[in-house]
Amino acid sequence: MFSEFKYKMNRKRLRDERYAFLFDEPPADEYVCFDCETTGINPKKAEILSIGAVIIKNNHILTSQKLELFVRPSKDINEDSIKVHHLRHCDLEHGIDPSHAVLQFLRFIGSRPLVGYYLEFDVAMINKYLRPLLGIVLPNAQTDVSGIYYEKKANTIPQGYIDLRFDVIMEELDLPSLGQHDAFNDALMTAMMYVKLQTIKKL
Repeated sequence: MFSEFKYKMNRKRLRDERYAFLFDEPPADEYVCFDCETTGINPKKAEILSIGAVIIKNNHILTSQKLELFVRPSKDINEDSIKVHHLRHCDLEHGIDPSHAVLQFLRFIGSRPLVGYYLEFDVAMINKYLRPLLGIVLPNAQTDVSGIYYEKKANTIPQGYIDLRFDVIMEELDLPSLGQHDAFNDALMTAMMYVKLQTIKKL
């Protein structure tokens, strides 16, 4: 989370006041869970291929309020990447420009806190496009479900190994898998993790 100084400096760097709403007071008990599919795992080199997001309100997942965007890549997608997200270049020929996708994402999230699984990577990917566009990075508060899970699990295994793989957490929380991993499905499953973790005291 931003320190107060960094938060204020970030606000000063905003180049377009139409997006000042990002710095507003967030609505009470509302969050956005999101996920990105990308061409790789290095934010400096990877490109966003899709963004999925869903709103959580009062610890309920609002599947009617979702975002699913497909982004047109600047170059061919390598085979190793396709094996992970199953998105081929031909699937994204009619995708939108990444800058437009990021701006749509901003309008969807507003000032709500963000939730994700290994969220640091997804935030870094958004910021990669956001800095050149608006001069800022995401100011939203951020919560990683793997961190919440770890803290609850550590109470019962203080010195033990805690497996933080996505599918392992889903199974441990007795949550149904939605099948193929894609940005929206992963965002929805992560939202399920978050809601479940809010309702249990320990694992």
